[in-house]
Amino acid sequence: MKQQIAVVDYGMGNLRSVSKALEHVAPDSRVKVTDDPNDIANADHVVFPGQGAARDCMAAIKRHQLNAVVLEAAREKPFLGICMGLQVLLGFSDENNGVELLNLFPGKVTRLPPAMQGEEGLPLKIPHMGWSQARQTQSHPLWHHVDDDSRFYFVHSYYVEPDDEALAAATTEYGVNFVSAIAGSHVFACQFHPEKSADSGLQLLRNFVQWDGR
Repeated sequence: MKQQIAVVDYGMGNLRSVSKALEHVAPDSRVKVTDDPNDIANADHVVFPGQGAARDCMAAIKRHQLNAVVLEAAREKPFLGICMGLQVLLGFSDENNGVELLNLFPGKVTRLPPAMQGEEGLPLKIPHMGWSQARQTQSHPLWHHVDDDSRFYFVHSYYVEPDDEALAAATTEYGVNFVSAIAGSHVFACQFHPEKSADSGLQLLRNFVQWDGR
């Protein structure tokens, strides 16, 4: 039987590029973009992409009745969060006077500070948009054959601050040194977009579809 990979569709993710990248690295798997809780519950691997504002994301997740099944998947099977799919796993976002998130991992989501400067003293723009290095802070199966300090593609204005510093799997420097990937039991989640990150991103996705969640 083919491995089943569910890409969670709650109306706010870059789903086509994610699904096409997964199909490329896992041609023998069945990749399904879905908002059906049964598809997510029955999948072998779950990918949780997302973009946009935290409040809108949480409203969409609730509207599609995906809160419980997403949390269950993250606790029980290999689970990859991408961009907003990382941020909503934490407890609280500072955005728009505060937004309660899924709270799988205690911690908060904070806006990148204004008036940041780069190495040459030039102002850094928000959102952080473009290629930046991810410095690996722990070994993990998803880093297999991905060089430390590889460059990945980012588009974001907020970053995560998990309460448990041991969750950090990578950090990135953009005015501040922020956590750009976390790893917990069954979960790997990244602020960057592996589906847009050339060979390093495809290798990370290839590692994910081969990962047993441990």
